[in-house]
Parts: sequence; C-alpha cells; structure tokens
Amino acid sequence: MGAVRRPHHRVLFWGFVAASNDILIPVFKKAFALSQAQSQLVSVAFYAAYTVGALGYFGISRMRGGDLLQRIGYRRGIVLGLLLSALGTLLFYPAANSGSFALMLSGLFIVGLGFALQQIAANPLAIVMGNPATGAQRLTLAGGINNLGTTVGPLLVSLAIFGSVAANNDVASIESVKIPYLVLGAAFVLVALLLWLSALPDRIDLDAVARDEAADAAKLADRGSAFAYPQLALGMLAIFVYVGVEVSTISNLPAYLHEGLGIQTHRLAPYVSLYWASLMIGRWTGAAGAFELGAGARRVLTWVLPYLAFGVYLAVNAIARHDVSPFFGYAGVIVVMIAAALLSRGNPARMLLYFALCGIAALLLGMATTGKTSIFAFISVGLFCSTMWPCIFALAITGLGRHTNQGSSLLIMMIMGGGLVSWAQGALADAVGVHASFWVGVACFAYLAFYALRAARAARAGHRPRPPGRAARALTARRATPRCRPRNGGGDRVAHPPTERPP
Repeated sequence: MGAVRRPHHRVLFWGFVAASNDILIPVFKKAFALSQAQSQLVSVAFYAAYTVGALGYFGISRMRGGDLLQRIGYRRGIVLGLLLSALGTLLFYPAANSGSFALMLSGLFIVGLGFALQQIAANPLAIVMGNPATGAQRLTLAGGINNLGTTVGPLLVSLAIFGSVAANNDVASIESVKIPYLVLGAAFVLVALLLWLSALPDRIDLDAVARDEAADAAKLADRGSAFAYPQLALGMLAIFVYVGVEVSTISNLPAYLHEGLGIQTHRLAPYVSLYWASLMIGRWTGAAGAFELGAGARRVLTWVLPYLAFGVYLAVNAIARHDVSPFFGYAGVIVVMIAAALLSRGNPARMLLYFALCGIAALLLGMATTGKTSIFAFISVGLFCSTMWPCIFALAITGLGRHTNQGSSLLIMMIMGGGLVSWAQGALADAVGVHASFWVGVACFAYLAFYALRAARAARAGHRPRPPGRAARALTARRATPRCRPRNGGGDRVAHPPTERPP
C-alpha cells in the first residue's frame, strides 16, 4: 500500500470549520446577546457531535456483531461522512435568513457528525498508508496541512461577515454567514465524488498492522475489548483535556481581546489566525523527520520549517490587508517551542511533558500580564498543543490489533472536551472575568504532564527481555517505546498514531 496517498483535503476541511467557529463565537455573542458561557455553545455543539458520532459508531458495530467500517468499507465511510457534513452546511441557509441561533448550532452539530465518521475511517487508513518508518511524521505533516485551513478559515469567514478591513465595519451580518458554509458544502459533495472514484482501500488487516508495529509480539494477546487495554483509558482522558485546552483557549481569547484590551470584533481575525497558525508552525517543525535527508539537513529543517510556516501566516494576513507588523515579535516565541522539541529528541512521553510544562508557563504568564505580552503568551498555547495529538495516540493505541477501530472511535469520542472545557471556561469567565478564566487550561496541562510521566514509566516497565531465536533477533531492531519521529534521522520504526483531529 506504499503507493497510496492519504487524502489531505479532509484535514483542510476540518481545520477550516473548527477555526471559523472562533470568529462565529464573538459574532453570535453580540448578535444574540449571549453570556460568555452561552456563546461557547458553538464549541459544545460542534465538538459534542464527535462524541455522539463515536458512540453511534460504537453502538452500531456492537449491534451488528462486527466493526462497521470493515463491513461498509473505509472509502465509503469517508464519503458518507462528507455527505453528512454537506447536509449540515445546508442548515446555515434557513438559519441565517431567520436569525436562528438554534438552527446555527444544529448545522454545526451535523457537520461535526460527518467529521466524526470521516476521522474514525481515516485513522486506521493512516496507519497503513506510505512508508511505515515515517508514519508519525506524515501525520504531523498532515496536521500542518490541516492548519493551513485553520489559518485561512478565520480570515475568509471574517471577510464574509464584516467585509474588507478597509471598510472598518464592526457590524456583523448574520445573513452573510451562510455564504462560506454553502460554498463549503458544495466542496464536500465534490470531494465525496472524487473519493468515490478514487483508489483508496476499503479493507485493511488491522491485526497484521498491530503485529508489525509491536515491540514485542508476546504482548499482542487479544484481550477481548478495547476497554481492556490500560493505555487506552488514560489516553482517552488525555485526549479530552488536550482538545479541551486547545479549543477553550482560542474560544475565550477573543472575549479577552475585545473586552479586556478593547480590540474591535472585526479586527480579531489575525489573532485567531495566528493561534491556529501556531499549531501549523509546531507541526511543520515535527514533520522535519518525514523528509529522506541526512541528520544535519533535518536539523536545519527543524529551524527553517517553523519560520516558513510563520511566513505563510504573515503572507495570507497581508493579502487580506491586515497590519501584520504587531506580530513580528512572535518570531522570538517560536524559539522556545523549537528548543522544547529538540530537547525531547522525538520521545512522545518526553515531548508531551515538555510541551505541557511550557503550556502551563504560557498561561500563567498570560494571566500575570496584559497587553502584547499576554496576547503572545495566550496565543503560544497553540505552539505547545501542536504535536500533542500524535504523541498521545502513539502512547494510547499501539497494539490494539483488531480493536484498533473500536479504540479509535473511543478516542475520537473524547474530542468532546473541546466543547465541554470551553463551556466550563466560559462559565468561569462569567464569574471571575475572562482574564482569570485561563486557570482551566492550566489544570488541563497539569493532567497532560502527569499522563506523560505515567506513560514513560509504563513504557519502561513494559520493556522485557526478548526470547532467543531468529524471530527475537528480528524484533531487536524495534524500540519498546513508540516515537513521534526518528531520532537523529535514524529511521526507527514507529508506532503509527491516527491522523489529526479537528482543532
């Protein structure tokens, strides 16, 4: 299957919609006179759909006595998800014309349901497509492609709602919200047609994949259910709080920028865009190992790629006629992320720990300061969330064998943290002020640091002497701990975490 290419257009869609929600939140808050907690229902509707979709998938599979995707096919599952998302975008037309907040939320919920099915189907495909030695780096690169959508999405939706920056219009037109979403729905249908005609595989042998990935074949005992694997349970909570802090930070940041610093609503787009571009910057950094180059060249790329991604952010915002000069100083913040990535040396538990600690420091600095310092500190959370998804998956899903799809659906279910944690921070903001509400994110990063330490101990405890023989000698080339990228360009075998989530 090495010749098969992963369809990166899907991650562009996921990123576009997820980041655009952060423009809709302040617009809906003003137009419908909502509290901060009520405005976060936008995130709740979108991310709760992942939970409902994953539970539905899990329940249907159990009732039918077998994995649903193995029955209908992975390509057909992705196509069905795209058409379901397209159906959700159609609701924006009557919702915008009638000014109905409930219909807007219903549309986002249905779009999210389609995304859930797309992700559950895409995850196992990402395990087997391409060169297994660079699987995790391909996924990180796919995340960078995803964040092209998150960088551009807020700018396009802001343009559709407010018009050009030169117009200096701070009055939101709810009716204009329908335009970008109807165009997006048409794109969903077009891509569904192209995928239906494509050569994407419909069936994969998950047990064979797990045997190929495992560090020790003796650990591949079938435990009967995905729930029986302890690494999955802790990983589910880690996904919940990771998506939670990533989404809640940017969902509540516009309120701080507008209410705390007086930045007008129609000028928020470049700040939202920079947050999501920060995830692109971090993921392009982690993707350096995917290139077939020497160790020295990869180290150079580790420094060059993040600033290339930053240049993409500056370029698209300049094209959109935003003043980008206030953001030049962010280049210094990127150095901290690169240093943390280099110090982790590709170990997923170590990278998760360092990035979680950096995230805690960023939020504490943001709450202790004001002005540009606090803005850059809060936005840098995007940098430190950038590579957490593949690291958590690498630690949580390795070796599940025929339960991989079941485990994938359970992990996708925990994306609901993006909605629930955002709502919790919004409720806290209503009580103590939005500036102090970022303590919610500190708590999330604290658990991620704990999970990183726990996973590192579990990996060391799981390292056992291998039995003698030819099969054992073949296994000694493998590492006991899955890695986010090969160390020193060495091309280590890696455990293949599933593909990227919506932000």
